[in-house]
Amino acid sequence: MSAPQMPELPPELAAAVQRAAMPDFDRWHQMIKSAGGCEQPIRLRGERITLDGETGELIESYSTDDEPTGYLITACGNRRASRCAACAEVYRDDTYHLIISGLTGGKGVPEAVSDHPRVFLTLTAPSFGAVHAHRTKAGKPQPCRPRRDDPLCPHGHPEGCRARHQPDDPRVGQPICADCYDYPAAVLWNAHAPELWRRLTLTVPKLITAELGITHKALREQARLSYARVIEYQRRGLIHFHAVVRLDGPDGPDQPPPPWATTELLERTLRTAAAQVEAPAPSPDDTSPPLILRWGRQLDTQPIQVAAELDGIADRHVARYVAKYATKGAEDSGTVDRPIRYATQINSLKVSDHARRMIWTCFTLADLPEYHDLRLRNWAHMLGYGGHFSSKSRRYSVTLTELRQARADHAAQAARQATGQPEPDPNRPTVTTGQWKYLGSGLLHGEHFWAEQARTRIQQARAIRDQHTERDEDRKSS
Repeated sequence: MSAPQMPELPPELAAAVQRAAMPDFDRWHQMIKSAGGCEQPIRLRGERITLDGETGELIESYSTDDEPTGYLITACGNRRASRCAACAEVYRDDTYHLIISGLTGGKGVPEAVSDHPRVFLTLTAPSFGAVHAHRTKAGKPQPCRPRRDDPLCPHGHPEGCRARHQPDDPRVGQPICADCYDYPAAVLWNAHAPELWRRLTLTVPKLITAELGITHKALREQARLSYARVIEYQRRGLIHFHAVVRLDGPDGPDQPPPPWATTELLERTLRTAAAQVEAPAPSPDDTSPPLILRWGRQLDTQPIQVAAELDGIADRHVARYVAKYATKGAEDSGTVDRPIRYATQINSLKVSDHARRMIWTCFTLADLPEYHDLRLRNWAHMLGYGGHFSSKSRRYSVTLTELRQARADHAAQAARQATGQPEPDPNRPTVTTGQWKYLGSGLLHGEHFWAEQARTRIQQARAIRDQHTERDEDRKSS
C-alpha cells in the first residue's frame, strides 16, 4: 500500500519555503525585520568605517562583503500607505509625535505650551461644478442633489441627482455633468493651493497688528505664529488643508504669549484671513481676465483643548487625525500614486473618469508658457498639486529628522548591547565615511511571505502599545 502523497503547496508558500532553505535566510530575515517588514526594501552594497578624529585610529568597520547575503537591507521610507504599509506606519507615528509634542509638550518642547492659544483649522477648495455627494440626515441617506422640475444643463444632462448614494458609491465626487465642470480652474487651484496657504500665514499677523493697533516690529517682539499642517484629497480631486495653528511668545513655544493673545483672537483672524486671501492666475483663455483663486466657503475652526469634555476638540484627537492623513495621497481620489511620464499612458490608467480628465488637463495646460513654472506635467498624478503633504513652521515642535535620528540612535544602542560592544565615548572625536552602491529595491522570489509575517507582528505590537498609551492618557486626563 503506497504512502499518502503530501498536498502540493500554493506557489507563494512553496517559494517561501525555498527561500527559507537558503543559507543566507537567517541574516536576511533579521534585516527585513529590522526594516519593519518593508514592502519595497532597498539593497545596498558597500562599506562604512569610523576613525578617531585626532589619531586616525580605526574604531569600527563594516562591509557587506562579510554579510551572508552580500548586501545590506534598508527600509524604503515611503510615507504613502499605498506604496509601503510598513514605512507609512512609521511616518504616521513620527507625524503624531511631531503634532502632539507641539500641543502637550515633550521632545524638547515645554509642557507649558498646552496653555498657548491653539486652533484646529480646516480649509477647503471652492466649487468648480456640481458633483455627486453622500448626504445624510439623522443617519439616513438623503437625495444627492434634488432639483425641482429636474432641469437640464446646457449640455442636455440633468442638473440634479435624486439618488441616495452610499459612502462607497463610485459616483461620489464625480461631476454631475463633466462638460459643465471647470477642469482648468480646478487644476490651477490645486497648483496654487500652497501659495494660498503662504498668503494666509502672512495675512494673519497683519490682521492682528491692525486689530491691536501695533506695528509689525512690535508684534514680532511679542508673539509668533506657529503651525503644522497636512493636506487631504477629497473624492472630487481637490485638496483640504488641516492645520494646527498656535500663538507663542517671540522665541516660540519656550515663551508664553502676551496677555492679548487669545484663542478667540486667533480664530477670528484665521476666518477673516481665509475670506480675504486670493491668488491670481493667468486664464487658459487669452481673451478672459485672470482667474482669482480663493479658499472655499466651507471653513472650520475649533479651539484645541486638553480633554474632549471641554468646549473644543481634544489635542490627542487632533494629532491622530492629522497623522492619519499624513500617509494618504491623491490615490484616495481615484488617481494613481506614481508620476505619469507620457500622455499615451493616460487612457490605459486604472483611474476614475473624473481623475482622467484632470490628468489630461494637467498635460494640456503644461504646454502653455504661462503655466511652465507650475510643472503640471510632473504633478499630473497629483491632479496639479505640487506642494508638500505635510509641513510645519520652524519652531512649532521637534522635526522629523530629529525623530528619525533618535530612532536610529536607539537601534544602534540596542545592536551594541546585543553584540556586547562598549558604548562610544561622547568626548572622543570621530569621523565616519562610507561608500554605497544601489543594487535594487523590492522583494525577491519567495520573500514576500516572510516580509508580510514580520510586518504583521510589528503592527500587532504597535496596536497593543497604542492601546496601553491611550489607556494611560485617559487615566491622566480623568
